[in-house]
Amino acid sequence: MVTPNTPSSYELPSNFLWGFATASFQIEGSTDAGGRGKSIWDDFSKIPGKTLDGRDGDVATDSYNRWQEDLDLLVSYGVKSYRFSLAWSRIIPLGGRDDPISEEGIKFYSDFIDALLAKGITPFVTLYHWDLPQTLHDRYLGWLNKTEIVQDYVRYARVCFERFGDRVKHWLTMNEPWCISILGYGRGVFAPGRSSDRLRSPEGDSSTEPWIAGHSVILSHAYAVRAYREEFKQKQGGEIGVTLNGDWAMPYDDSPANIEAAQHALDVAIGWFADPIYLGSYPAYMKEMLGDRLPSFTEEEWSVVKGSSDFYGMNTYTTNLCKAGGEDEFQGNVEYTFTRPDGTQLGTQAHCAWLQDYPEGFRDLLNYLYKRYRKPIYVTENGFAVKDEDKKPVEEALHDDDRVQYYRGVTDSLIKAVNEDGVDVRAYFAWSLLDNFEWADGYVTRFGVTYVDYKTQKRYAKDSGNFIAKWFQDHVQQEEKDAPPTPVKNAKEVPPAHGSKRASAVHGKTKENSKRSWKAPLARITAYVSTFLGL
Repeated sequence: MVTPNTPSSYELPSNFLWGFATASFQIEGSTDAGGRGKSIWDDFSKIPGKTLDGRDGDVATDSYNRWQEDLDLLVSYGVKSYRFSLAWSRIIPLGGRDDPISEEGIKFYSDFIDALLAKGITPFVTLYHWDLPQTLHDRYLGWLNKTEIVQDYVRYARVCFERFGDRVKHWLTMNEPWCISILGYGRGVFAPGRSSDRLRSPEGDSSTEPWIAGHSVILSHAYAVRAYREEFKQKQGGEIGVTLNGDWAMPYDDSPANIEAAQHALDVAIGWFADPIYLGSYPAYMKEMLGDRLPSFTEEEWSVVKGSSDFYGMNTYTTNLCKAGGEDEFQGNVEYTFTRPDGTQLGTQAHCAWLQDYPEGFRDLLNYLYKRYRKPIYVTENGFAVKDEDKKPVEEALHDDDRVQYYRGVTDSLIKAVNEDGVDVRAYFAWSLLDNFEWADGYVTRFGVTYVDYKTQKRYAKDSGNFIAKWFQDHVQQEEKDAPPTPVKNAKEVPPAHGSKRASAVHGKTKENSKRSWKAPLARITAYVSTFLGL
């Protein structure tokens, strides 16, 4: 392993936000408490075969009841910000624009926001992280009905702005629209589980529904942003945007076909949503691939969609090598691999089949997105699942060397992208504060920087949590009021990340592909493909 060589003079500005991220359904539990209505994940996660371990989200990490304990954990790490999501059905149990608001749900989140601020932690709030109210799916199939869902989502967003916007200054409308659309309405591995595969779902059309759902998500995002800007922004002074998933991609080799394949992967994974929102058009390849299956926007809709994000929210985890010749539209008809032409692996293998450690790709992705979309970047998710961590005794799991290695490489890439490349990065949120309900993986896969004993719900800081806390304390310019964090546990010394020559999209070339000048990011999806579809 090679220790990243970060010049000691490199810093991040004092207003840089850093912390950890979670999502409501993954941590809250208490699915029938406080007047909460069902989400599409409540019953879906109970269907045999829908989660790897057969477990559901009824308890998760019990954070609905233990939020003060979670807050103490955040304070002990010394975070500046915390990204969390609101459960739509906890605020409007039935979800619709004419349905009643739950004051108990409002109070739960309001008290939590107040408590964060009292500890000097900036709330960074996601409005939608995949937990659609079940009633809206039952009424009109949720994201498949543009006319209804846009109105219901905007009303929900407006309620949140009204009740929390005096204190929340950072809003995310949607988490990972690609996953909402493809995994929920194409693969059928996420709720509501619709797919053309009749062994998986009795209903659904994978050739059309994902693109329809994505269209509705874009419009719901855009009209919620318009409502915020027209009705709330001037008084509340906040900012609002969307967060998109997308992992970096490198052509498998220097062949024109594989270089083109990497671009196609980019177009489908990121450009499908980013190009309309930031550039005002769909990628040409998307239109060529889908033809009239790609829903069109009216002129009035385009005027709302284009420019509807104040920043670029970036969720990313890994890098893939891309080969031409795939037959999967959801991947842009591109094959993904971690195996180089010489047979070596790209990086350290995570527990998930879709994830290896390759920090150079993180820097490349920052450069690509900033140069293409010209918006400040908030890294809203980034993390690593240590192989077989769930099988390890807690004492061993706390010394999560591979995760520390991952974050050591990523933070080095981050600070170099800012100081050497001039990328405007304003926040970094590691995924995740806690081990939690990892959707279709159940509780088998652990991404937390804090270990959760699911039998007792006791939390234990891992080495990675203390590494991140110390790294940002050392590299973010200090304000006089700032105090160093107190480590939750004594972190042991761990091996540094392996590093290598940068694979820059702008300034450099990879050792694998010395003639290439760029590579393409792609979406985080293969976990569920490999697990459930056997690909």
